[in-house]
Amino acid sequence: MQDFSTLLQTRPKLHLKWPETLHLSSLNPISQRSKSGRRRSNSKRKSSNSPDKIASLQTSFSTAESLRSLRRHKWSLFDLQYVVLAAFTLGCLWVIEARAPLLKTAAASGYVLLLLMPATRQFFLPSWPIWVYLLYFFSSRYIPTEVRPHIWVKVLPALENVLYGANLSNILSAHTHPILDLFAWLPYGIGHFLNPAVCSNLMFIFAAPRTLPVFAKSFGWLNIIGVTMALVFPCTPPWYENLYGLEPAHYGMPGNPAGLARVDALFGVDMYTTSFSTAPVPFGAFPSMHAASAVLHALFMSHCFPRFRPFFIFYVGWLWWATMYLGHHYAVDLVGGSLISAIIFFVARTRWLPHQQPDKSSRWEYDYVEIGEMRKAVDEEYGYGLGLLETQGADDSDVWSLGSSSGWDGSTIASGSSSPIPTTGDRYSSEAKSAGETELTDVVVR
Repeated sequence: MQDFSTLLQTRPKLHLKWPETLHLSSLNPISQRSKSGRRRSNSKRKSSNSPDKIASLQTSFSTAESLRSLRRHKWSLFDLQYVVLAAFTLGCLWVIEARAPLLKTAAASGYVLLLLMPATRQFFLPSWPIWVYLLYFFSSRYIPTEVRPHIWVKVLPALENVLYGANLSNILSAHTHPILDLFAWLPYGIGHFLNPAVCSNLMFIFAAPRTLPVFAKSFGWLNIIGVTMALVFPCTPPWYENLYGLEPAHYGMPGNPAGLARVDALFGVDMYTTSFSTAPVPFGAFPSMHAASAVLHALFMSHCFPRFRPFFIFYVGWLWWATMYLGHHYAVDLVGGSLISAIIFFVARTRWLPHQQPDKSSRWEYDYVEIGEMRKAVDEEYGYGLGLLETQGADDSDVWSLGSSSGWDGSTIASGSSSPIPTTGDRYSSEAKSAGETELTDVVVR
């Protein structure tokens, strides 16, 4: 009886072993590896190959290899760009004076051969728009006068006064000085022609792989659009107003170097007088391709090297001042060209431009590449991280669609995480699920 009363007074003990430290993350059935893999799950594509593979260049000259790759190519609407480029090329060759037909055929055949060899295709396929632009600009002088549109003389000065209340170009060019001439000559007469090469080399070495092909295509198409607008909507620049007032212009009138003539006189050499006087498009004031190119370079370089963004902004402002000081463009021309560049860049960044990784100092340090603008899914935005709304992107690994300067393997490109995962999606999901179940089981058992 005493033992029974003692038993009732004794407080029962439940022998359960609780973990010494309980982390809330251990209760999440999704492992940490899985969560880190879903952080950027909506990036369009990702390459998780070895660094040497990603940064490598094609060395093969076998046309058969390119033909096999072309047969495997998955055609898309984006491939229409090559049809347009081919049409531009043939049209330009046809417009040029009908001399040396064998030379034209040999030039076209040689470029096709460059596109068929992998070692040369990786450079000449993404730069094809640039070569078409140069041919387009050169051949525009042979367009018959009877099919050319009317030259607009009063439109740009009127827009200048309506938008800004004054002719900014005439105000800035009213007072000249040899030092100001040199200061304007550096970005307009030197930087405009050197920047494409300088920026391309910097992007190739220090930016993420596949950045340079996107820049080359963007730069080429920008100039093709600019030349087309200048031919369809020809307008006179400020130097014409200073020389002829608002008198009607006609084709056959020579161009003019404007303020660059003072630079030639200063150095005693003919660097710009002859070239600008015989320019194929003397009435291509709108849009300003000097401003458009500078803005495109600044946007791409700011994307690759954001630390130097203030310098790129300063350079754009410097060139804007130089174009108006030298009397080559109105302010409205600068705005128009800059808007076109901004549109091209933001489209390229959203769909094709690789993300830069701050901890990488050169292309050879990249072990994976993410492409396209990242968009958070609704479940990630609200912190669930389940990836319920994820969509798989198309496999764009075909070198004919990318035009990359790097070697790519189609099996290594997929939509996915922000860190390289060598396993496939199904296997990785099963591993994450098993890891989460194991962690949860350990907590309950312990």
